[in-house]
Amino acid sequence: MSTEPEGDPAPAAPGWTAADLPDLGGRTFIVTGANSGLGFETSRELARHGAHVILTARDTAKGDAAVEAIKAEQPGASVEARYMDLADLETVADFAESVERVDVLVNNAGVMMPPHELTKQGFELQFGVNHLGPFVLTAMLLDTLKVGVDPRIVTVSSFLHKRGRIYFHDLDGTQNYDRTKFYAQSKLANVVFGLELHRRLRMNGFQVDSVLAHPGYAATNLQTNGPTGVAKLALRVSNRFLAQDAAMGALPQLYAAAHPGVESGQMIGPDGRKEQKGYPKVVFPLEAARDRELAKRLWDVSEELTGMDFGLAAR
Repeated sequence: MSTEPEGDPAPAAPGWTAADLPDLGGRTFIVTGANSGLGFETSRELARHGAHVILTARDTAKGDAAVEAIKAEQPGASVEARYMDLADLETVADFAESVERVDVLVNNAGVMMPPHELTKQGFELQFGVNHLGPFVLTAMLLDTLKVGVDPRIVTVSSFLHKRGRIYFHDLDGTQNYDRTKFYAQSKLANVVFGLELHRRLRMNGFQVDSVLAHPGYAATNLQTNGPTGVAKLALRVSNRFLAQDAAMGALPQLYAAAHPGVESGQMIGPDGRKEQKGYPKVVFPLEAARDRELAKRLWDVSEELTGMDFGLAAR
């Protein structure tokens, strides 16, 4: 059996929206970083279609407010908020140990272009939150996912992964930190991880799907919470005039999480020019992201840094 991503055997109908989601009753979805933006829109639409949604937030008040907003709109929604901060792997472990059931994990949370900062465990913030945190969370939830209904792991990346490279010599950014390059690095790491996870799951006989998604250019507070100075101003302006809204930006990850035609190893992004806007379709990541040696090195380094053994051999 091939473990390489396939093409699109069942393309999304033109103009696919959240209204086209199937009935998700009886299934549990975890959406990280879901108190606002793409995560909130994803949680709201999953709940609207019958799913039980566990949304995570590093600010418990904002997480509770998101739940209240969804329930005010959908009184019968089954949704709850739990605390997790991907910048602290102890909270990731605590959250994972609290999960009794999950069918789909949407690794949505992230940070974008902040000043140089380290996580609690000493990792560069973007690499830590965007890659290592989801790496650990996925590993800890894998056994639970294995017994889920149509189990999937959705890793949310960015079209900026195409500008990325992995700085193995300077992963903590202490030598030469550039906020844009290190953001692109973390997003490339997402793609390399998602594809390698797909390969290893299949090689080890597990029918859990690993799917990638990216939102194109969507206006969220991600672009204004991290950047500072001129970069923050520029992104605020471009959000207003160039970006699509968060509801549109969430469509690729909703499609990846719940569309019955999605295949493991695929990447879903917008169908518009340069994949910046539009409706979901299968897109193709940077060719370098398929490099097996790069994938093995990143996987090994990630396990070494976090002390987390996936238990998935690379045969």
